[in-house]
Order: sequence, then C-alpha cells, then structure tokens
Amino acid sequence: MSSQLIAQSADFDQKLQAVANKYEAVGLAIVVVKDGAPVYNNAIGYKNLDTKAPLTTDNLFRIASISKSFSSTAIMQLVEKGKISLSDDFSDLVGFKVRNPKFPNTKITLEMVLSHRSSINDSNGYFELDVINPEKNANWAKSYNDYEPGKGYQYCNLNFNMVGAVLERLTNIRFDQYIKQQILSPIGLEAGYCVDSLDQSRFATLYDKQDGVFKAQTSAYNPRSEEIRNYKMGISTPVFSPTGGMKISANDLAKYMMMHMNYGQSGTTKIISKKSSKRMQKGLSSKENYGLALLENFKLIPGEHMIGHTGSAYGLYSNMFFEPKKKFGFIVITNGCVPTMDADDDILLSKEVIRLLYSEFVKK
Repeated sequence: MSSQLIAQSADFDQKLQAVANKYEAVGLAIVVVKDGAPVYNNAIGYKNLDTKAPLTTDNLFRIASISKSFSSTAIMQLVEKGKISLSDDFSDLVGFKVRNPKFPNTKITLEMVLSHRSSINDSNGYFELDVINPEKNANWAKSYNDYEPGKGYQYCNLNFNMVGAVLERLTNIRFDQYIKQQILSPIGLEAGYCVDSLDQSRFATLYDKQDGVFKAQTSAYNPRSEEIRNYKMGISTPVFSPTGGMKISANDLAKYMMMHMNYGQSGTTKIISKKSSKRMQKGLSSKENYGLALLENFKLIPGEHMIGHTGSAYGLYSNMFFEPKKKFGFIVITNGCVPTMDADDDILLSKEVIRLLYSEFVKK
C-alpha cells in the first residue's frame, strides 16, 4: 500500500521492486519527505514470511542504532535546562569511575561518550554496565582502547547504554518512560523501548539469512519482563537497550526525523533548541563525521550533505537521512535482506533505494 503526493514515473515501481529483488528483501518500508513534509510512503514485501502478511509503513521495527539519537536528544534537553554540561566528567554522571587506565589523568566527558570518542569499546560486551565498572569487573580495563580519550573514534554500544543510565540517575524516571514523556508523546509517536507497552501485533518479524534460509529472529522482541520486574534504576538500563532497542514504524520515524530536520521543532512543539540540534548534527571526528548520535554523510547521495544514522541488528537494516537546509529526507527499513556492502561499508540495498528515491522525488 503506497501513498504519494508527487506523480511518479511509470516504471518507478518496477525499478524499486527490482532493487528489492536483487538483494532478496523480505520487506521494505519507505517514507520520503520533501519540502518538510511526507510526499511518499510505501511498503513492499512481507511483515512475516510464514503468514505472508504484507508489510506496511505502520508496522513497528526494532530500528537498532538509530535508537541512540533519542538518548542524545534527551541529554540535550537536560543541557539546555542547565542540569548537566557536555564537558562534565562522565564518572560523576554514571556513578563509577570511567577512566582509560593508559590515560588516567584525561577526563572522559559526556560529549566524548555521545560522539564515540571516549576510547571505550565493546570488548567486554555492553549488556551490563558492570563490564566497565572497576569495582565489579577485574577485567574492566579491556573496555578501553590504546588512544587518549578525545583523540580517536570507535563506534561503541556500551557508550549509549551508559548514557541511558545517566538519564535515569539525573531524572529518577525509568529510561523508557522518560523517552516517552520527553520525546515520543510530545511528537505523537506510538513507539517505545518497552515491548510490553506496545501493540505486538504491529511488530514486523526480523529475518537473518543463515545457510541460504531466512530465519526469524524472535529474540529481537524479547520483552525482558522478568528483568523489568526486578529493575534497578541507573543499573538495569541496558535491559531496554538505549543503544538499539527503539521500536517504531517508518511513518513515525519520519515524524521524528522531521523534528531533527527542523532543528528540534515538531510542528508547534519544541523538543530541543536550534543550537542543540545543530550541535547534534555537527561531526566531531574528522574521518567519520560523527556528531552526537547523528552523523554527516557526504557519500550517500553525490553532491548532497546528508545528516542521519543507520541501524543493523537481527537482520534488519534501517536508514534515517535528511538534508536540513533543503528539507528533504528518507526513511528506508528492511526486515531482512542479503546484506551486500560496497567499498564505503554501506548496505547496497539501502543506498540504491535512497538514490532511486532521491532521483524520483527530490531531484526532478
């Protein structure tokens, strides 16, 4: 089922289907924004391979690492209120010592954590905060790289599970509820991190191709109900996976994207200030151009300066990219495909679909 406000070429549907077929997409959900408003949404393929239920742009996906930007948005709200600063020592915020043992005198700041310049890595895992807590794990030092904090970049999921815990410690509100209260509800999004709070009939099954067969990844929507019943604020936060656990539809992700495209403004509702929004969108690492859970991308569409993020987990590949000055953007999500990559480490399915959408709806 598609909806469009712009006339499309006679062969566009065939071109889109051809790209999906080339990479064996189980399903593909798409929203195109132009001049600051959605002009096209469409879903092809399946929500579930067993039932053959068709995918829609209202189905919920676990969108993986695009989730990180919800935490950084919430952090920027607290920075604006003067409750914290991006230059704060992260140790003071998270409640245990966060120091690279090779550079013990170098403060690891909140900004370094949000921009993956903290020198922290995922070697010890990221599902428990204890892995990096010197008082809880004898091997905590493995969680740090050899370079000085602030002087290098490594993408790290532990960074954002810790940021989620910081939000709880600062607000005394459970992470999933705080994000709903501060971001989701004000924008009007039916989304969230807590599986049991959502309409599970809307979940798109995620598929990973193993040994030539697409296999359902049911653990993607593990409700973690028992862990939530025994929840400890500021400690149990990774249960909700701030780093990758947001469940949201393509349509609602487009609304969230438009808020960032409009520098923090969603209709008449201000989520963050223009200054905070631009801070999030400004790349801080020279090679990666990664900001505060949003990155600058100069290669996705030749000649265009895009802002956004990708996600990949459980066979899903998600994309949220926008051009804030020209007011166009794209949501492209697949719940399973053959993940062929190019020399830029981009998933070709995603890149080819986005370039097709740009040519069809934005460029002409």
